[in-house]
Amino acid sequence: MSTLERARNRLRAYPLVVDGALAAAVLACMVVGSFAEPNGRHGGPNWGTRTPDLLSLTLMLLAATALVFRRGHPLRVLAATSALSVVEFVTGDPRAPVVMSAVVALYTVASATDRPTTWRVGLLTMTVLTGIAMLAGPLPWYAQENLGIFAWTGMAAAAGDAVRSRRAFVHAIRERAERAERTREEEARRRVAEERLRIARDLHDVVAHHIALVNVQAGVAAHVMDKRPDQAKEALAHVREASRSALNELRATVGLLRQSGDPEAPTEPAPGLHRLEELVGTFRNAGLPVEVARTDHGTTLPAAVDLAAYRVIQEALTNVQKHAGPEAKAEVSVVRVGPNVEITVLDNGPGDDAEARLEENGGHGLLGMRERVTALSGVCTAGPRYGGGFRVHAILPVKSRTGSTASTAAASAPAPAPSPAASTTAPTGDPA
Repeated sequence: MSTLERARNRLRAYPLVVDGALAAAVLACMVVGSFAEPNGRHGGPNWGTRTPDLLSLTLMLLAATALVFRRGHPLRVLAATSALSVVEFVTGDPRAPVVMSAVVALYTVASATDRPTTWRVGLLTMTVLTGIAMLAGPLPWYAQENLGIFAWTGMAAAAGDAVRSRRAFVHAIRERAERAERTREEEARRRVAEERLRIARDLHDVVAHHIALVNVQAGVAAHVMDKRPDQAKEALAHVREASRSALNELRATVGLLRQSGDPEAPTEPAPGLHRLEELVGTFRNAGLPVEVARTDHGTTLPAAVDLAAYRVIQEALTNVQKHAGPEAKAEVSVVRVGPNVEITVLDNGPGDDAEARLEENGGHGLLGMRERVTALSGVCTAGPRYGGGFRVHAILPVKSRTGSTASTAAASAPAPAPSPAASTTAPTGDPA
């Protein structure tokens, strides 16, 4: 902060002292001016040719005292100084420049009020003071002093209005800068919240699907270990592949989080419906019968929509695997309907387990599915079927309408590592 700025701040802290000093300076100028004859022999003022009387000195003292209160009561101070000036015009001879205090008071009114008030009060003050000086003053109406009153009051009003306008302009700039700063902070907080949600979804996608498969295959291996060791070895092989895929994808996700700049381009495309058979194969290997029906052949989906469709199916099948029971079957349909693609996943699990998917452990799987679909201007519904089972239905636009949000979501998805099994990231949460 500069020395001038510090001085201004100190003066703003003591406004009454500043106004008192100004009033003293104006009083000194009025007293000195009352001793001068403006029309001297050599074009300048003559000193000692006139002396103010007691009434003039009293009027000057009262007018200067009124200026001390100009900030708190600008209109009242202007009225008081104008009245004292009128009294001086009518009674004072030789004249004392009491009108100088009215000029200062008019400047204060113009700088502290709005422009319409400045116009009304300024014109009224200029007209009244100049008119009374011309009609009732001791000098001829055409004297330069009378015209000077008009000019000085007009300049005071214009100067005060200019100061007020500049002050308002500076205040608007500062307010705009503060608003922009608040907006940047809010935008940063919003982006942090979105990034945290994206990271949570990605981590869930990486872990949930593979852990569910590992759990099922480990249970199968433990069940047939003694009687059917070959089948147990096959189940353990699936456990190894699923755990390896989970580790690879966790490594890829953590690697993206550790990068200081933008993530590098993935070495493998993000998962989509082109890998649906591979995804379904992992569940079939885990003992879940899955039927697939597709009528979307030839449809090219945006990357974000393709990824969301894949995640919805993955999440729904993971929930079937975890909650629908050992005898459950699942049906997956992908249908192109006009400008949309509709994803439906059905299962025949018992109704109690279907309700448990909505309530158990306060999970985030269904919520994550809805978030993904809603972000793409789609609709996702999930709930128990009449007579038992569960239904997940998602409608996604073939052309993404979310702009940069969808693109960012697709680009930020971690690249799955290649593996013989489905190296997929599990959906944004199941209800577990």
